[in-house]
Amino acid sequence: MQLKYSILEIDLAATWLLEHSNHKVMLFDAPMGSGKTTLISSICKRLGVEDEISSPTFSIVNEYRANNNAIFHYDLYRIEDSNQLFDIGINDYLDNDAFHLVEWPELIKPYLTQYHIINISVIDNHTRLLDIKTL
Repeated sequence: MQLKYSILEIDLAATWLLEHSNHKVMLFDAPMGSGKTTLISSICKRLGVEDEISSPTFSIVNEYRANNNAIFHYDLYRIEDSNQLFDIGINDYLDNDAFHLVEWPELIKPYLTQYHIINISVIDNHTRLLDIKTL
């Protein structure tokens, strides 16, 4: 399934994504600067997060709470190998029945069973194409 949207329609894209997903694990596959963090922030707001949402670039994982749901937002860009995943306690995070929103997900894929791959393609400076694949 695909959705073409403008940056100004990011909330619409987040709502569409949540309506068309049936897994709580979403892996965001997109180039740097494509709007992964912005989309994830909007998803968190749609799920009811009231706290300020920020990129977990340096913390690796940010946890949010909303409507009795835990939401984990990962930025694995700086993780170099699977040993580092275990060092941050990835097993403990994944054992939670929570939303897992993962940027730069390549190293985590072998430890997951069901998830969506969310591909964001840059059409131009203001337009993106969102594509959902279920694995």
